[in-house]
Amino acid sequence: MALTTAVHDSLPYIDREPTPAERAAAQALIDAELPSSHDSQTHPSLPPLSEHHFSPMIEAELSRIEAKQPLKAIDLSRYEAVEPPATSPHSDEKHPETLQTWRAALARAYTAHAYLASRQNNLHLLEQFGKNSWLVGNAQLEDELRALERELAERKTEIDLLVVERRGAQEAVAAEVKGLEEAWKRGVARVLETEVAAEALRREILERRRMGAS
Repeated sequence: MALTTAVHDSLPYIDREPTPAERAAAQALIDAELPSSHDSQTHPSLPPLSEHHFSPMIEAELSRIEAKQPLKAIDLSRYEAVEPPATSPHSDEKHPETLQTWRAALARAYTAHAYLASRQNNLHLLEQFGKNSWLVGNAQLEDELRALERELAERKTEIDLLVVERRGAQEAVAAEVKGLEEAWKRGVARVLETEVAAEALRREILERRRMGAS
C-alpha cells in the first residue's frame, strides 16, 4: 500500500476532524518529504549495491528469455522410436561402416526403450497412486488454510478489542483533555492580555515622560 493512501486506525478519537485546508497543508508537507518518482538516486546513507555475477547457465537462460525463445528443458527425441538407418540394399552387411551404423542405431534404440519403459512405469504409478497423493495434499493444504484462518480471526478479534479499549480510554479522559485545553487557551489569552496591557502601560509612561520633559 502506498504511503499517501495508507489509513491508520490508531489516531485519537476525541480530536476534531481536520478541515480540507488543514488536510491539504499536511499533504503538501508529506509530498515535499517524499522522493520524486523521477529521482532514481538512492539515499546517501545506503551502501552501494554489490555487483552481481551470474553463472554461465543463468546467463544463457537470461539470454533465452530476452530473445523470447521457447524453453527446451526436456529432450523429447529420447521418447521417440528410433528409425532404422538408411542403408543401400546393395551394401555389404559385413562392411565395417555398415556394422558401425547399425550398432549406433541399436544403441539408440536400447536407450529409447529404457526411457519409454521408465516413462510407462511412471505413468502407471501416477495413475495408481497420483489421485490419492493429490487428495492427501489437498487435505493438508485445507488444514493449513483453516489454521491460518483461525489465526487471522483471532488477530482480528484482538485488534477489535484493542480498538474498543483504546477508544474507551480516550473517551474516559476526553473531558479532562478538553478542560486542560480550555485552561491552556485561557492561560495563553491571559498572557497575551497581560503583555498587551504592559505594552500599553509602557507607552503611557513614555508619553508622560516626554510631556514632562517638554
